[in-house]
Amino acid sequence: MFTKGLILATALLCPVLSGTAIAQTDDQIPLPTVKNGDEVVVMKTSMGNIVIQLFPDIAPLHAKNFSDLAKAGFYDGIRFHRCIEDFMIQGGDPNSRSLDKYETWGYGGNEKEGKRVTVNAEFTDLKHKRGIVSMARSQDPNSASSQFFIMHKDYPSLDKNYSAFGRVLSGMEVVDKIVKTGDRNQNGKVAKNAAVSIDSMAVVKWPVSK
Repeated sequence: MFTKGLILATALLCPVLSGTAIAQTDDQIPLPTVKNGDEVVVMKTSMGNIVIQLFPDIAPLHAKNFSDLAKAGFYDGIRFHRCIEDFMIQGGDPNSRSLDKYETWGYGGNEKEGKRVTVNAEFTDLKHKRGIVSMARSQDPNSASSQFFIMHKDYPSLDKNYSAFGRVLSGMEVVDKIVKTGDRNQNGKVAKNAAVSIDSMAVVKWPVSK
């Protein structure tokens, strides 16, 4: 599934949060329960916060890649450039920090010394259901870099084709707002002045405050 760069193409995250398990549908694999002291990712956006649990035991390479980029401040200022209702919201392209680079949104990734840093595929039994976090890629299964997506609704055709590595613990109401910024008639493209930005992303210990 691809259209341009590291991007999905359609077949077509103040009360303290509890440490209880998040509800899951019957056909999802058993997911780890977040425990006190576990590292989680807090994504602050212009529409609210999203808290993400990573699954290092399920997809260790992708969980570490996302965590490392978050700790380095890589995602700060990046926008959600592709959003499709009943599908997903996608961000993580450093080009999207700049409105002047609007035509290149969707092509960028994590670059080091002029070379794209990629992560080998980790296709598991984790299903792409609402709230699951996964990595975007091109045709090459091993091309995931920095772009990620959060599932707005269940999408079985992505299962075992994309590397899912986490889930939203809190903030799906924020995802529900962000997803409305995309134009379905343009494959989810978001107008540059409507794109929601990630103000900051931090790795902290659970539990966290909103």
